Amino acid sequence: MTSINQGAAHGPHGFFSKEATVARPGFSRWMVPPAALAVHLCIGQAYAFSVFNAPLTKIVGITQSAPDDWSLTTLGWIFSLAIVFLGLSAAFAGKWLEKVGPRRTMFTAACCFGGGFLVSALGVYLHQIALLYLGYGVIGGIGLGLGYVSPVSTLIRWFPDRRGMATGMAIMGFGGGAMIAAPGSVALMNYFKSATSTGVAETFVVLGVVYFISMTIGALAIRIPPADWKPAGWTPPVTANRMITKNHVHIDQALKTPQFYLLWLVLFLNVTAGIGVLGQASVMIQESFKAQITAGAAAGFVGLLSLFNMGGRFVWASASDWIGRKNTYFVFFVLGAVLYYLVPQFARAGNVALFVAAYCLILSMYGGGFATIPAYLADMFGTAFVGGIHGRLLTAWAAAGIAGPVLVNYIRAYEVAQGVAKADAYTMTLHIMAVLLVIGFFCNLLVKRVNERHHMDTAAQTAS
Repeated sequence: MTSINQGAAHGPHGFFSKEATVARPGFSRWMVPPAALAVHLCIGQAYAFSVFNAPLTKIVGITQSAPDDWSLTTLGWIFSLAIVFLGLSAAFAGKWLEKVGPRRTMFTAACCFGGGFLVSALGVYLHQIALLYLGYGVIGGIGLGLGYVSPVSTLIRWFPDRRGMATGMAIMGFGGGAMIAAPGSVALMNYFKSATSTGVAETFVVLGVVYFISMTIGALAIRIPPADWKPAGWTPPVTANRMITKNHVHIDQALKTPQFYLLWLVLFLNVTAGIGVLGQASVMIQESFKAQITAGAAAGFVGLLSLFNMGGRFVWASASDWIGRKNTYFVFFVLGAVLYYLVPQFARAGNVALFVAAYCLILSMYGGGFATIPAYLADMFGTAFVGGIHGRLLTAWAAAGIAGPVLVNYIRAYEVAQGVAKADAYTMTLHIMAVLLVIGFFCNLLVKRVNERHHMDTAAQTAS
């Protein structure tokens, strides 16, 4: 092992090669989740980008928007571009990730995400919106995608006994990153604010540098296990779950299986149901309980949902190690459909506690869906190409990011236009979400073990 590492370090690929990241004897696998978190806590900032929207509309006017300032609709494209390029980079860089390994991929993510902030800072300074689109939207979005998928396959290989828990730890970081970034960004903008600056450009520079350093530390700390490594004292169960394969499916072959498309729909339907209400949670609770809920209380409700979104990623993914991935999604779809059906009744009854509890549980399952899917993919397709396959499956997230809000916003607008009271305008939407989850239940039901004809041959599996 030592000779392999030494040879790789001095070889043509050097320090960032896949070979140079193979762990030496005695390396603790518990060093890997913190390395993954160092990346995911940074890129989770994407969920907090909205704190920059209002200050970015006052770059020229400083205290209020001037005629030459950007509008909110113009600025909205920055986040949309970032999510699109997250999906594209995750989908198309999968093969490259499996070839070059996690260290080079994570370092590339650090360069793109941190560099995207610096390009955006220049865009604010020069007042060129195209540079913000390029910086945070395109370059930063590529950093988001690469950073999101790069630690996943590594964690799964280090924790064959706890795949769900391992991926849940990292993806929990993505859910929690915004909780650090939002107040931190506001504090920085207040610190840099002056008579001639809103503080946004300076904040972008600081964030770009801090995120680059943190993500680079994660890239330097990451290690991959030697071939055929197993945790001490652990042996794969003899009576293994038939849904968990010991074989591997090539990334291109995975796209030829019905299982890939069924799992794509499973993720798409679960995320569509959650993401639509996530964006409207504050307005929804205020309109449902007009006399009881203030804007401040609604903001607290949104914060509580974020906590359950984050915690659900770890709790549900860990639970999936015990009850199985397929059963975990059955819980999501059955319980989710029932809750979506009941929420309008809780609102009509004026029961705030049940309304809040239902949404907290719904959002925990929304987060849990993200964290459980990588382990589900590893069970079905093996671990050799799981990072790349996961990247391609994340196109379901991008599609749901459009479908969910469109369903909620347009159906609500139609209902209000037809004379339906605002407090009741979400009933049809929530019932449609319940139907989507029922469809998801049947998609999950149809998931079976991958046919042996899709497995790689023994020699190829050994080489991987």
